[in-house]
Amino acid sequence: MSTAARVEARDVALAFGKTEVLRDISIVVEPGEFFTLLGPSGCGKSTLLRLIAGFNRAQRGAILIDGRDVTAVPPWKRELGMVFQSYALWPHLTVAQNVAFGLEERRLPRDEIRRKTRDALGLVGLGELSERRPHQLSGGQQQRVALARTLAIEPRVLLLDEPLSNLDAKLRVHMRHELGQLQRRLGITTIFVTHDQEEALTTSDRVAVMHQGVIQQVGTPMDLFDRPANRFVAEFVGTINVVSGTLQKSIGASVLFVSPQASSFSLPRTEEMPGHGAVTLAFRPHSLTLAETAGGGTRVWLDAVIEAREFLGEFVRYRVRVGGAELIADQMHFGGAPVYAPGKRVQVGLDPAQIKIFPEEAEATVAPARAAAGSA
Repeated sequence: MSTAARVEARDVALAFGKTEVLRDISIVVEPGEFFTLLGPSGCGKSTLLRLIAGFNRAQRGAILIDGRDVTAVPPWKRELGMVFQSYALWPHLTVAQNVAFGLEERRLPRDEIRRKTRDALGLVGLGELSERRPHQLSGGQQQRVALARTLAIEPRVLLLDEPLSNLDAKLRVHMRHELGQLQRRLGITTIFVTHDQEEALTTSDRVAVMHQGVIQQVGTPMDLFDRPANRFVAEFVGTINVVSGTLQKSIGASVLFVSPQASSFSLPRTEEMPGHGAVTLAFRPHSLTLAETAGGGTRVWLDAVIEAREFLGEFVRYRVRVGGAELIADQMHFGGAPVYAPGKRVQVGLDPAQIKIFPEEAEATVAPARAAAGSA
């Protein structure tokens, strides 16, 4: 592999007519990093990837590779390789011929083409299938051919546009594991586009969450899960409960939270807590504890009724009614653990330290200041 490259998008903006697709995007991908663009369909992640590849050009901003502005440089001169969602394999060519295609376009000597083709197929474990046609391969094997074709040209940056989306669920898990291992072994800078949060969290060094053409937050998978910058990130990355209400009068070291959805209760005041006004509380299902009676400690205990129960093996997922709000509570399962039936009245214990509080004005699509710089 060629030396891994540093990739930067600097103040990139793109609009189709009056529709803003990307708005002042700035990110930095470090050499050898596995960096993921994550977001719902239509958020602009694939468009940004195509700008980096050189297939589109922004109206404003620049794309830099190792500090060099390549905004006006054509795709074939950027030393990038891209794997498409559709794989784009030639059906009339063998596996080896598909992998060799890019090398032949570069007019390399025949012996070098054969060697690079053999090495690339060996990397993805398909050396014995070199004479097969694409229709004779499984979906996972076709995906690996597309990857081998890209790796054969020895790109400094690997671009992956939802390459696993055409695979079934079990094969996706297997292929993302293989992809992550291969990337770490090669040390190649990789930018991966997906709408699947599980893929992003399990494979990435860092993730940029996008929404409506804006980078909402950039960080490690754990950063995004534990410290979401706003409500959109909190809801998109993992399962979370959200309750709207207002912070009202202070009671000593506590502040009263009043919600039309759920019961009112007091929370410990912290320096990061916003002032009085409309807010959203967000907390993960595993931060809730169910019990027959309220326990002690620092938890906030609320009256609740079990509405539904799902057994998911490692844990039991409960849907509980607290006032007018329905919350999800995940309880670890083990032999002898208490199990609650629908209709059962219980106490729900909420750990205040696990609550994220977002002011109402933070729910706009404008990216938080800490995300705009593109660093963790």
